[in-house]
Amino acid sequence: MTEAAAFEVTDKAARRIVEVLKTEGPGMMLRIAVSGGGCSGFQYNFTFDNARQEDDLAVEKSGATVLIDATSLEYVKGARLDFVEEMVGSSFQIKNPNATASCGCGSSFSVM
Repeated sequence: MTEAAAFEVTDKAARRIVEVLKTEGPGMMLRIAVSGGGCSGFQYNFTFDNARQEDDLAVEKSGATVLIDATSLEYVKGARLDFVEEMVGSSFQIKNPNATASCGCGSSFSVM
């Protein structure tokens, strides 16, 4: 599986990442990790990081870099990060084909 197929970042998400990281200082990247917890079993964690680890997948698009560690990548392979603006608010959302169920807010999921 190629890097582009392993995890996709939409144009809208890339633009928003670049905008958010302007306030975080030079060299910062968005890190996505999956951890146990949440109401469906696993949850997505979004943090900023200035260091790429050896086992990270780094997806670069339009000046934005998204890092995902190898363990988390197993849960989000083939997924897509988007930035969604709705009447009730805006947020990063992951469309994950591996998720068999998710909570109402979309921040946690389960896999079989």
